[in-house]
Amino acid sequence: MSTPPVLRIVEREALVFARLWRGIAFSTFVAPALFLGAIGVGLGGLVKAHTGAVDGLTYLDFVAPGLLVASAMQLAASESLWPVLGGVKWMRQFHGVVATPISPGQLYGGFVLWTALRSMLGAAAFLLVAALLGAVPSAWGVLAIPAAGLCSAAFCALLAAYSIKLDSDLSFPMIMRLGVLPLFLFSGTFFPVSQLPSGLRPLALFSPLWHGVELARDATTGTFDVAPVLAHIAVLVACIAVGASFGVRRFSRRLSP
Repeated sequence: MSTPPVLRIVEREALVFARLWRGIAFSTFVAPALFLGAIGVGLGGLVKAHTGAVDGLTYLDFVAPGLLVASAMQLAASESLWPVLGGVKWMRQFHGVVATPISPGQLYGGFVLWTALRSMLGAAAFLLVAALLGAVPSAWGVLAIPAAGLCSAAFCALLAAYSIKLDSDLSFPMIMRLGVLPLFLFSGTFFPVSQLPSGLRPLALFSPLWHGVELARDATTGTFDVAPVLAHIAVLVACIAVGASFGVRRFSRRLSP
């Protein structure tokens, strides 16, 4: 049985990653772990001394799943901007791909799938460090890895659909600074969204990162409530579906001869 075209894209990206992973090991694996140690252990000690628990958890237990998913989100966002534009304009490897029997839509699907899998790889390393630091009190914490992958796929599906239509990267820094960074800071990663001003709290419902963080936090703490979990998953799947509805069409328009 032949390999599905989407998986051929994943295979190609995995082979490239296998050759280049040493150059990105720090940003993918080491930097998030250091961030967890500084925020979770260092700042967490101050939080414990002054306020005790956060939502019934130690600060390390609270912030670890948030940082895990937020790191995966940042990776997915950066991979869905410059590399996509590079693939269609600068490096033009996307044109080489669609010159084969692989269609632009399959290329898009494989790219989103690979980005999610790569994010999950980084999340697995992050979870291991978090567990060694005692920040994963439940064996269900392993489910934080697919939660990070689902969140990453949601961001990649939307941003790749946006990036493919552009001819310039001028908007990318603005997206990272005014979009990704505020989500990183205010989507429940470092503190509960209940601490936001009352007028801003409903906005968390529109943040894919918040839904991913809540899923991961439920997993690492082992506190599951079926209805909220299904709601979080539904929102992320909806983001992927919306992104795909645009992404497949835009990849086809940009890459079709």
